Amino acid sequence: MAKKRRKSMAFNDYMKKRLKFAFVAFLSVFVLLVVSMILINVKSGKEYEQVVLAQQGSKSTPIAYRRGDILDSNGTTLATTKKVYNLILEPKNILEKDENKDVTVAALKKYFGLTDGEINEYLANSESYYEIAKKDLEYEQVKPFKDYLDTEEGSKVRGVLFEEEYERVYPNNQLACHLIGYTIGTNDGQGGIEGAYDHYLNGSNGREYTYINDDNTVTKSIESPVNGYNLVTSIDANIQSIVQEKVDAYMASEGAANVSVLVMDPDTCNILALYNSHAYDPNDAYDIEAVRYQFKTDEEFEDFKKNATDEETVEALAKVWRNFVVSDVFEPGSTYKTFTIAGALEEAVVDENYTHVCDGGEQIDTYYIQCHIAGYGSVHGELTLSEALENSCNDVLMDIAKREGAATFDKYQKLFGFGQATNVDIPGEPSDADFEYVIYHEDTLNITELATSSFGQGPCVSMMQLCTAFCSVVNGGYYYEPSVVQRMEDENGNIIDNFENVLVRRTISEDVSAIMRQQLFMVVEQGTGQKAAVEGYTIGGKTGTAEKLPRGNGKYMISFIGFAPVEDPQVVVYVVVDEPNTEDQSSSAASSYLFADIAVDLFPYMNIYKTNDNYDIDPSESPDEVATPIYDGDVPNDDVAGGDGNPYVSDSDEPTTESTEEDTEYSDDEYYEEEYYEEEYYEEEYYEEEYY
Repeated sequence: MAKKRRKSMAFNDYMKKRLKFAFVAFLSVFVLLVVSMILINVKSGKEYEQVVLAQQGSKSTPIAYRRGDILDSNGTTLATTKKVYNLILEPKNILEKDENKDVTVAALKKYFGLTDGEINEYLANSESYYEIAKKDLEYEQVKPFKDYLDTEEGSKVRGVLFEEEYERVYPNNQLACHLIGYTIGTNDGQGGIEGAYDHYLNGSNGREYTYINDDNTVTKSIESPVNGYNLVTSIDANIQSIVQEKVDAYMASEGAANVSVLVMDPDTCNILALYNSHAYDPNDAYDIEAVRYQFKTDEEFEDFKKNATDEETVEALAKVWRNFVVSDVFEPGSTYKTFTIAGALEEAVVDENYTHVCDGGEQIDTYYIQCHIAGYGSVHGELTLSEALENSCNDVLMDIAKREGAATFDKYQKLFGFGQATNVDIPGEPSDADFEYVIYHEDTLNITELATSSFGQGPCVSMMQLCTAFCSVVNGGYYYEPSVVQRMEDENGNIIDNFENVLVRRTISEDVSAIMRQQLFMVVEQGTGQKAAVEGYTIGGKTGTAEKLPRGNGKYMISFIGFAPVEDPQVVVYVVVDEPNTEDQSSSAASSYLFADIAVDLFPYMNIYKTNDNYDIDPSESPDEVATPIYDGDVPNDDVAGGDGNPYVSDSDEPTTESTEEDTEYSDDEYYEEEYYEEEYYEEEYYEEEYY
């Protein structure tokens, strides 16, 4: 018996060990399965859920996300997404009982204006559960019907549903259209902020799953949509309105090929407003009426609307959508003198005691290059550095550039950002390589090119480049990347990200910046910028009058860039008028007058106070920067950087249409280069630029 007991005990110990091992093994496998299921659910749960639902006879309906809003700096809505409703009928359910059908049909006629014929057509397929009767209904159109459903009679309505969708809306129509951009449909952003920040503005759709279980009960599963982020910008809708109203009034009374205005905060290079005179309504970006300005007569325009090919229509619309301020280059003229002098002061090539005698021009190599004063049959005589800028003397600037030399001159072109992209957060800016091609650098700055570049003829820039560089001249020498979007918020107003201003480099010292502010003040006080003066305000600025190609054709680009107040600059306004509709374009001072017209309303709005107690200017008696042809005699075959490969040069070969006071036109390709657009545009995107 003892032996048997020992055997039994030995057996029990052995079994216990095996049972423990089996339990541990089972527990390990179980834990492994649980962990695997969790991982699968996290990684592929939605996918498998959809498979299961599909196997159980499910219906899947997308739930649209809401695209984020675009707001100005004061919270004004510039672009938003509005919910709309599609009226859906279910003939199978409507026709099930005559009593329900009669009530439903009567309600459809009363609340949605459907006729008997329309209703019969929708109900023709008696087995259908989905017929779209009306689209894009406003909530105000739907609410009375929904209220009716809560009544005793309305409770008998069957088979009427509403699909919710979203529609992109621009409440201010054309306001800031080139800054904002537009969308294809609701969610495909094109141009401006809509295109540049498309990824942030868009969210992701949700989905509602309806399926039948084994016991024939109906179950719903909802995956909520993720809405897009809202973008808060530096745009001020009130400043934008002031600019647009003034430009539109100028175009109506005087006219030009094009007028563009850029307004910046000089301390940050944040964009406050941007406008091109040929605007469009983002609510209907396809509206062909927007291209009317491209034709001389109504007859030509009507013929175009009837007979234009898709490609021709696209090209015409692309010119309207194109943002001149960002995408196009041109010779800036005398505004460039600001940077020539600032660089020379910084390098101590000249100082405030510098003087030079203007005798009407300089013999440079085989060419005689004139000062604009030669157009008066006169000379400036001896000028100080400040007087050279005040009088916009080409002769003095050529001497300064000669003293600098090609290496130093090009050094400051680069420091001020010419020949390179600004990296502004708006689509359409040329690349660094494209920009580098359209100015002369050290290796191509021969004596003639150096001379003409000193006063802004030969190099090509964009408005965005020049305005950003000018901000650094007056703000103490700080060059920032220009920007428009300031922060990103979720739908509840929680900040997701702040986009900080990017300081790129120093261009000049504070001391040189102070000198330049004073000299630019004198340009307006007693120089060529007097027509930009506004009583009571201290304004600094520089005029520009660039002779367009081909030289000697009487076509000019007139510009003025100014800031206020001189003591502490709060705003920079850059106005460019392309071919003003006057007999003598060069003496029109169109940009200076337009600057002053904008400033009269802008400065009080921005709380810029009157501090100029010594104001004593009569703009009508002030001198103009008359643009005498650059060359007296032979003209170089190629005196613009980049030659025929420069789009500015290519555009100049196109004929310019004539303008009338009632009907201002401009050349078909004055600031649009066809080759920038891809042929796939019509099929794929509304516009594609090689510059993107």
